[in-house]
Amino acid sequence: MAIQLLLDLCIHSLTKNLSRYTADIKSLPPNIKDKLIKLISLQGQITDSNIGEVLHPAVESLDLRECDISDNALLQLYNCKHLKEINLNSRKENRLGITSEGVIALALSCPYLREASFKRCCNITDSGVRALALNCHYLQIVNLGNCSGITDASLQALGENCKFLQSVSFSSTQVTDDGVIALVSGTCSKNLKEIHMEQCVNLTDVAVEAVLTCCPEIYIFLFHGCPLITDRSRDILEQLLVSNKIKQVTWTVY
Repeated sequence: MAIQLLLDLCIHSLTKNLSRYTADIKSLPPNIKDKLIKLISLQGQITDSNIGEVLHPAVESLDLRECDISDNALLQLYNCKHLKEINLNSRKENRLGITSEGVIALALSCPYLREASFKRCCNITDSGVRALALNCHYLQIVNLGNCSGITDASLQALGENCKFLQSVSFSSTQVTDDGVIALVSGTCSKNLKEIHMEQCVNLTDVAVEAVLTCCPEIYIFLFHGCPLITDRSRDILEQLLVSNKIKQVTWTVY
């Protein structure tokens, strides 16, 4: 217990002088680096310039929500073949430094990704999502909320290639009914459990019906703030939801 406490104290001390010891971090063993990564991620201390020293080949999870990084950081993940989760969500402001170039590099480097979150990474386009879909076949969770460059092509790529996909968000994007149909009629249809498509101005009742018809395991379905969706969707819900699997559903009737 005392040794563990001493280790924690040392790691906390290291975070307070991170820039001073950056060159020495590279040689630390993976178990200590994992503790360090978790702590400095929460403190927003991982940057483009130090991520290469902090990471190690066996790292499995990166939560970079608080960190100011760009594509340059993602280009340094080429040795992280075992990475399963990466969270680049931005809480409030758009994250401009992450583009499809970085996402393509991530997809080529980390084929075992299970979770990839890019909320408010507004410079990601369909080419980045397509690279993820083609190279990361084990994806289960994808968050593309507020990625304004995303179109139907992204949903089509995910539907065609990611059969393990369980949760997907494409809220506040320009997708249309065709994209949703391509997603839910694809190889992931029987595994999809959660869909966030709120604030999508191009979606209609057709998209709602497609989800409810093609996804028997869906239990969280959010489509509020879609001005073209009408009261017909409520009727569709009542007709098609013959079980009690739905735990959360939200919509706006205009």
